[in-house]
Amino acid sequence: MKRWSILLSSLLLSSWLFLTACTATPPSDFEAAQNASTEKGATAVVEEAIAGSQFNAFFPAAEGDYDVVYTQEKTGFAQAKLKQSGTDLAVLSIADITSNPSAADKYANSTNEINGYPTVEQGKNGTGALVGDRFQVKVQSRSEDFSASDRQTWLAKFDLDGLAALQ
Repeated sequence: MKRWSILLSSLLLSSWLFLTACTATPPSDFEAAQNASTEKGATAVVEEAIAGSQFNAFFPAAEGDYDVVYTQEKTGFAQAKLKQSGTDLAVLSIADITSNPSAADKYANSTNEINGYPTVEQGKNGTGALVGDRFQVKVQSRSEDFSASDRQTWLAKFDLDGLAALQ
């Protein structure tokens, strides 16, 4: 009798494992968000997007007690922190908007420019420039002491013409 109960227990356990392994698992939170965004037309970075490492040459150089510390680099995007004496002042970034061309729409009615490129204020802490209808260059304040005027000054320090030629 003991042998049958062990055999029956093994059979039930095997059946339970088989049945649970074959059921579909619900999508993770990440998968659900990814599916929702792609259903709305969002796409991942397009193949034509430029490698983020190529953008580094167009960032402003460190000067005086200002440091430019690169923090992120991926296809179509590069980012750096602007620091002064170790304090974060701003985040500097360049994005290839070929994956999201509608990002250029906000520059259509711009009346401001830096070095010939249209600029817009983005919220109370950000300033962006559209370069060559392909690259969005942004400076976002991380310190209350870093003003809109400071953001414009640092946007002008990017090699915007060189970036425009990258296309």
